[in-house]
Amino acid sequence: MKLQQLRFLATVVQSDLNITTAASRLFTTQPAVSKQLRQLEQELGFSIFERRGRALARVTGPGERVIECSMRILREIQNIKGISTEFKDESAGTLSIGTTHTQARYVLPPIIKAFRERYPKVQFNLLQGTSEQIAEMAQNGRIDLAIATGSGSLFQKFVLLPCYRWYRQVIVPHDHPLTQSRHLTLKELGAHPIVSYVFSFTGPSSLTDAFAACDIRPNIALAARDADVIKTYVRLGIGVGIIANMAIDPQQDDDLVRIEASHLFPMHVTWVGFDRSALLRSYVYDFIGMLAPHLNRRLIDRARSTANQAETDAVFQDVELPLH
Repeated sequence: MKLQQLRFLATVVQSDLNITTAASRLFTTQPAVSKQLRQLEQELGFSIFERRGRALARVTGPGERVIECSMRILREIQNIKGISTEFKDESAGTLSIGTTHTQARYVLPPIIKAFRERYPKVQFNLLQGTSEQIAEMAQNGRIDLAIATGSGSLFQKFVLLPCYRWYRQVIVPHDHPLTQSRHLTLKELGAHPIVSYVFSFTGPSSLTDAFAACDIRPNIALAARDADVIKTYVRLGIGVGIIANMAIDPQQDDDLVRIEASHLFPMHVTWVGFDRSALLRSYVYDFIGMLAPHLNRRLIDRARSTANQAETDAVFQDVELPLH
């Protein structure tokens, strides 16, 4: 078994089983990649992939375990290289982050700008997706950090550190009847069509729970993954928008009215996470500190030393999180 075979295997998996794409990323040919995969399977004595003709259809059960081990080995090799690189030059390297649209669009720009000014030689990769997509990126080793809200169960191998709290706000056009409400109630809100995030209606959610507790069945006019898309349809009069408070730009969204709703729905916590076995470069510690100033190196290392997420959460039980 060769290290090159594991690298080829990992790249194929990260390329959605497309050998042509993987070959391009590896700067080699498609037959060379196929040959290495076949040799690895012959040595193992079983197939890692099911095939349809020359194409890879899906990963087999035993193949999943091989891929998991291969990713872990490659991460450890990267850690060893990282130790060497850190001692040679702590200001250079790469940082890949997987996050949601709201974080990427409304929270991270000033942080990334400040980070780039401090570390101009660090290559920064920003990948967006749903929580499920970010979790897949994490599992495949494509990202160093994940930044999201909730969905912690999808990141079993990650250490999740709480960054800040946020709440939902209601948005409507200036001529909407709800602008006359002095203290918005769920009954008033439920009387109008609603436009909000997909995840608010496709699984367990504090939003749907709040309505259910008042025996109100909301009229969901439209659900989207993108706050900007939600605002577009609110402007068209499709429904009342319910979005994260930080997803509102005072200048660009001045045609919309914000209505306080923090009393209607529970607060949420955004977290930053990383693989428990990963080596954190100095600039990664600094980025986390820029995102959440209370997460200093001492506290991060204390959280890293815990055995599981329950122990990690206990580290922060007395930490007062800022409100974004």
